[in-house]
Amino acid sequence: MARYELLNNVAHSHLRVSARFSADYGDAVGMVEAFPTEFAEMQREYPIFLRKDPDGSWHAVALLGFGPSENLYLRDGAWHANYLPAVIARGPFLIGFQEQMVDGQLRNEPVIHVDLDHPRLRDGHGHPVFAPHGGNSPYLEKVIRVLHGIHVGVEGARRMYPELDRLGLIQPVTLDVRVDEGHQFNLTGLYGIDRERLAALDAEQLHALHRKGWLEGVYLILASLNNVSRLIAEKQRRLREEAEGKAA
Repeated sequence: MARYELLNNVAHSHLRVSARFSADYGDAVGMVEAFPTEFAEMQREYPIFLRKDPDGSWHAVALLGFGPSENLYLRDGAWHANYLPAVIARGPFLIGFQEQMVDGQLRNEPVIHVDLDHPRLRDGHGHPVFAPHGGNSPYLEKVIRVLHGIHVGVEGARRMYPELDRLGLIQPVTLDVRVDEGHQFNLTGLYGIDRERLAALDAEQLHALHRKGWLEGVYLILASLNNVSRLIAEKQRRLREEAEGKAA
């Protein structure tokens, strides 16, 4: 269970965040949430889809494997990709809000909280959160940038996805993946961008998407689907290794 505290360099001066990746840290997952602010980096390595929440709202996900706990980017304590998804890169940190006086007005300002029960903090090794004399470590500065990207991305997604839905650009996708003779996977509940509907948008609709900064995101989602073949290749490689190990 999470135990959040407002991060400060006195009470948490000793904190170190593990640099390794494993199922013990919650990394063995088949998909993670993705944000429009990271689509440009993410589309180079991960397939990006949309999912519909029970309340009818949308969120984006990066597909990591073909099962709920299969992460094909995770191997030997490392994450094998050049870009780490923001929800993983943030580690045990998240943004909360605190009432503060700003320019004579009381406002809810974003502040950083840390989950002291997060598994990445358990062994006391890894990236220091604070420098020896109390300043932010390079790792924490990076986390701050990641959290800012998530914060901006959440707000952007809240406006972007309903508009894509209104324009009829979101369509359900059934992902039938045949890895080899004995392994076939059927993933449901995923949505993608309707290419035909996108091509049918008129100039005014396209310009409106471009002006709001969302058209690029649409094309990045489409481009990301080429990474499904990367997942298939990695799954095939692991199945071969498994078969060779049993034969040895």
